[in-house]
This record gives sequence, C-alpha cells and structure tokens, in this order.
Amino acid sequence: MKVDLHCHSNVSDGVLAPAAVATYARKGGVDAWALTDHDEVGGIKAARAKAEELGMRFVSGVEISVTWAGETVHLVGLRIDEDNPTLLQGLAATRDGRDARGREIAAQLDKAGIPNAYEGALKYVGNPDLLSRTHFARYLCETGACSTTSEVFRRFLTEGKPGYVPHRWATLADAMGWIRAAGGVPVIAHPGRYRFDATAEGALFDEFKQLGGNAIEVVTGSHTPDQYATYAEVARRYGFLASRGTDFHAPGESRVEFDRLPPLPAGLTPVWHDWF
Repeated sequence: MKVDLHCHSNVSDGVLAPAAVATYARKGGVDAWALTDHDEVGGIKAARAKAEELGMRFVSGVEISVTWAGETVHLVGLRIDEDNPTLLQGLAATRDGRDARGREIAAQLDKAGIPNAYEGALKYVGNPDLLSRTHFARYLCETGACSTTSEVFRRFLTEGKPGYVPHRWATLADAMGWIRAAGGVPVIAHPGRYRFDATAEGALFDEFKQLGGNAIEVVTGSHTPDQYATYAEVARRYGFLASRGTDFHAPGESRVEFDRLPPLPAGLTPVWHDWF
C-alpha cells in the first residue's frame, strides 16, 4: 500500500484545491493519503470526501509551525479531529501575525529592488490568513527575479538574505498538546531540513520523546536520498515510528511527485502500522 502523509492544498501554501490534490495523489498511485496544510484544517472535509469518492483511505492532518531553539520546526499532526476546539484555538493563535510579517518581507524586498511583492504574493494566496514565504517565492518567479522557488529561498527569504523576517510560532509542547487534544499523533516533519548541529538535533529528538512523541518523517520530498538512510537510523536509535510523504505543494514544483517517492527503508515500523 502506497501511503503519503504530508501534502498541501491552496488552503495553505499549495496551488491545488483539496479535492484536486486528492485526485492528483490518486493518479500517482497513492492508496492512503493525508492533507496536512500549514496551521489550518479548513480543507480536510473536502479532501476526505474526494478521497473516499476515489477509493483512497484518508487521514486527517495538519502541519504546525513551532519555534524551537530559535529555529522554525514543523510538526505534522495525523488522525486529528479537525473540529476539536483546543486545536482550532491553537491554530488560530499560530496564524496571527502572518500578515504583518508578510508586509515586512515585502518592505525588505522593495529595498532590494523588487517592488509590489506584498500585492504580488497575495495573488497566489488561497487563504489570506496564511500568507507565507512560498507565496512570495512564486511571485518572484513570476517577475523573473528567480527561475525557481528553490532559487528564491537561496537568494532571498532565508536568514541573512533580503526578505527574511523571523516569526515566533508555538512552542513544541503547545503544538504537541493541541495535536494530542484532538486525538492525533505528532510527527516531526522533515528533520533533515533544520539547520541544527548533531547536539541540537539530538536535544530536539530528546525533548520530543520526553513530551510523548514517537514518530518522525524518514522518507519525504524534503529529504535527499542520503537523508532517508540517516533518519531511518535515527528512528531505529530512538525507537520512533516512521512516516512518509511527498510534502507536495504543486505539480512540477515539489522535489518528488507522488509516483516517484520511494518506500520506507526496511526494518522500520510505519506510523500507520495499525491504522488501516
């Protein structure tokens, strides 16, 4: 069974509507699928309905932004109750401040010679509460400032570059509490993306485990093939369950399409081992 437990729709920073993402995943051979929009659950009902129509098993999900050791870390929450009030209140609090951050990003880009970035980014926003760096990246590609969104993040929008504006997100404990309150399973998303040395990364895994976490993403479109093996070993060492997902945002934009993501390495217990 091909399982994909990390992807995005235009309810956050993806391009396709939730039902269209479901259709695209199914065409890519996915048998069980989760929609995990950033800090938002508004697309889940449409995604679930389409997945069921297509004969695809559905997992309700969300991806929550967390500030840990001064860096942004993402937690995926799987099998959540999207109507849980504790989760909804937490996500609403997390979304606060995105617009002000977006305006500051635009002001920095203007100084760097890229005008009207705020208005340009809004053209790519499906949910105005969730203006993100990805929306700015798409606009910079539109203007010709960069040819790909990955180039945008190399030249702009990251620490030390024009357009980088830090934001204070939820704490790890808070985000895990919201996911647990909604009956969900917290998973550290794409651990290989974070700029931690070995000591800090170990501290993140230790704290996550102490708070009751027991799953990480191993195979994800945000990891290189070498990192699949690295985080498979982390999962074995810590006794973590392993998750898998493309981190899909748009056709042709994500590093790996649904039909190209490899299976989990041997010897790992999937986070979904007792779900279906």
